[in-house]
Amino acid sequence: MSLLSMSKTPPIATLPERGVYRRLLRDGPAVLGFALVALLVLVAAFAPLLAPFPEQGAGAASVADRNLAPSLTHWFGTDAMGRDILSRIVYGARPALLVSMAVVGLAVLVGVPLGLIAGFRGGRLDEAIMRVADMFLAFPPLLLAMVVVSLLGPSLWNAAIALVVSWWPWYARLVRGLALSLRERPFVEGARTLGLRDITIMRRHILPNCSSPILVQATTDIGTVLLAAGSLAFIGLGAQPPTPDWGLMVAEGRTYVFSHWWMSAFPGAAIFLAVLGFNLLGDALRDALDPREVGR
Repeated sequence: MSLLSMSKTPPIATLPERGVYRRLLRDGPAVLGFALVALLVLVAAFAPLLAPFPEQGAGAASVADRNLAPSLTHWFGTDAMGRDILSRIVYGARPALLVSMAVVGLAVLVGVPLGLIAGFRGGRLDEAIMRVADMFLAFPPLLLAMVVVSLLGPSLWNAAIALVVSWWPWYARLVRGLALSLRERPFVEGARTLGLRDITIMRRHILPNCSSPILVQATTDIGTVLLAAGSLAFIGLGAQPPTPDWGLMVAEGRTYVFSHWWMSAFPGAAIFLAVLGFNLLGDALRDALDPREVGR
């Protein structure tokens, strides 16, 4: 075998290839997950057009319509400020999606390079990076986020920063393990023999083979982060009124849960469906991108 052929990255665990999409389309939970995620994206993108009462969705109060039960006019009822709950849920899709994707994206940008360096280079650098990661992993992510938000002050984007701080070590751990396995492969040894720099080997040969696990983890994490952001808002450390945040809406309605159940039930259902969609899609991607399944 020539050194040139040894240095070529094998097509394992890479991004979706032929046959993957067919398996996804035949998978009922995958289709449901994709439909829920697509619905969330469409609602977030066109919230002002879809909300029946855009002003109330953005936070305007209507005292005359306080605490109305679901009806043909207000499908999901109104809250204690007279705001249409359906409009608030529609407007809340945008911050929920943006914050979740921003947190996961930043966690990937921080954790993946550190994991690559730690796993590929090894030695003291690996030890130093992983010990720092272990310091963050020693705390439950939500608890660590609560501490960070308490220091920064409660707000939607401070909550996002806090979640990034608690999420990046998971990607560093994931990619480090993959890099440790891949750095001993023949194609990496061939690249070293050809004189390629470490940064080039990591970018061209190691990272592409980590792409599928990263994609699967990130897809599932978007739903998990959405739930965590809602939890921070619920306890007063996330989005602040009058921001149309689902977790905040559940918190505002908990006082009336026995008399006006719709105030918390419908925002809670929105969180449930969004998290379910990303979890189903992530599980489907994990199965579809499994190298053992490719070509079947």
